[in-house]
Amino acid sequence: MIRTRCRYFLWTLTALGLALAAHRGAAQQLGAPVETTEPPAVQAEKKAEPPKSAWYDHPVHHYIPRAGNFAIPPKGPGYYSASDWLHGNYREAPPKSAYPAFGLMQPSFFDADFRYIDKPGYDADFLERLHRVHLGDNWLFGTGGSLWVRHMKEVSSRLSGRNNSYDLLRARVFGDLWYQDRFRIYAEFISAHSFDPELAPLRIDRNKADLLNAFVDIKLGEIDCRPVYARIGRQELNIGSTRLISSLEWANTRRTFEGVRGFWLGEKLDVDVFWVQPVPADNNRFDRRDRNQDFAGAFVTYHPDKGQALDLYYLYLNNENRATTLGINLTPTRVHTLGSRFVGDKNGFLWDFEGALQLGERGGQSIVAGMGTAGIGYNWACAPMNPTVWAYYDYASGDGNPNVGDFHTFNPLFPFGHYYLGFADIVGRQNIRDLNFHLYLYPTKWITFNAQYHIFRLDRPGDALYNVALAPSRRSAAGIAGTDVGQEIDLLVNFRLDRRSDVLVGYSKLFAGDFIANTGNPRSPELFYLMYNLRW
Repeated sequence: MIRTRCRYFLWTLTALGLALAAHRGAAQQLGAPVETTEPPAVQAEKKAEPPKSAWYDHPVHHYIPRAGNFAIPPKGPGYYSASDWLHGNYREAPPKSAYPAFGLMQPSFFDADFRYIDKPGYDADFLERLHRVHLGDNWLFGTGGSLWVRHMKEVSSRLSGRNNSYDLLRARVFGDLWYQDRFRIYAEFISAHSFDPELAPLRIDRNKADLLNAFVDIKLGEIDCRPVYARIGRQELNIGSTRLISSLEWANTRRTFEGVRGFWLGEKLDVDVFWVQPVPADNNRFDRRDRNQDFAGAFVTYHPDKGQALDLYYLYLNNENRATTLGINLTPTRVHTLGSRFVGDKNGFLWDFEGALQLGERGGQSIVAGMGTAGIGYNWACAPMNPTVWAYYDYASGDGNPNVGDFHTFNPLFPFGHYYLGFADIVGRQNIRDLNFHLYLYPTKWITFNAQYHIFRLDRPGDALYNVALAPSRRSAAGIAGTDVGQEIDLLVNFRLDRRSDVLVGYSKLFAGDFIANTGNPRSPELFYLMYNLRW
């Protein structure tokens, strides 16, 4: 039934694109001349200016949504890397880049916007020019990638009471080919390795050699002079806040899917629809999609003002796999998620509100669950070190008796759990209440400092503590262990070495509460990591 509906969806999307193309007729070619009625003097002045590349406004790139508890990076004159500081390169503004000035990059490489390289007068270096190689008037090729090395030292790793020290290595290389703004082929290779772990490596730690992305984009037509695209193949998804749909940047392998996605990017409104199946990393063979899972949805984003976004979304997950952990039947499940989010900033004030309701069935049980998050913050742009502070309350429902009656434990789908609920990766967005605070400081423009403090409580004492992999890790079925999971502190510092490389240092500790002490090894988990990341 699900696959039949998906075929109907694909046929409808294709028919819509063909109808739009027929209705609008032949589209204007990139760089085609446009009639003008401007005075001769104005025309003469424009002719004296450097010609603007027809590719400068094309192809249209996805709007990159803001994650929660975001920082406001510094602007204005200064040194924007250690290299700038050492060489006395005092800049008037941040250097142009499609990559963030940070060691982690949650958005996908295929959404990186390198169009600034084609701006008249921009002095691109050799590696930048590789992102925009013009092959005649109609073809554009780009390539790039990244390499990171990370050392991990975990105390009471995964709440096991055992320590775990190991190293991670990851390399990614992509190739991107466009024909005008009509057709695109994108492929990205990944190789991820784990060295000398004391505990068994996680599935997300290793993937010797595989394709992270391999898709084609086809322009189906235009609506309101804006293109409509269909994307078919293997692709990462980073949609909305990434609380529910993400590529999971902290993982050494990243998360990807196979299927189809249609999107339209308007001036004020963006529309996304998709049907995909997850592709788990497999270190022993070429990755294959999980045919027992279907994930589909529709996502609409309205931009009322610059820096603000209002999301409305519907998500559907049908997972036919069977899994039971700590006496809780996790799957099979069929769940519908309806949600919305409003995020933005204005005059230094920051806000982020999101909520979702889930309905469906798990086995023979009906699902009624929900989540909500509310955050407010402020950025003092003119104060020393450009401080940004946030206060958040995160809630995800639990179930007092998970296998009896209606099921109330929220399913976070495919989340970016590491970013939101503590970098120690002990807590996931299920059966949890989290009061948390965040501080960002920039001692210089090339150093980012972030501190977080979380107070974790279970929503229902008879339900489990779920980790970031959506699996129960500790449980008191009788509910006598209490709800106090503990308090976590996270500290990290990012050093921007030059425009392409960063060093990230972090420390996290969860001070174990009564629930952890009463359900197994009481040791408090700790994490230290040191990472070097290079992007080109």
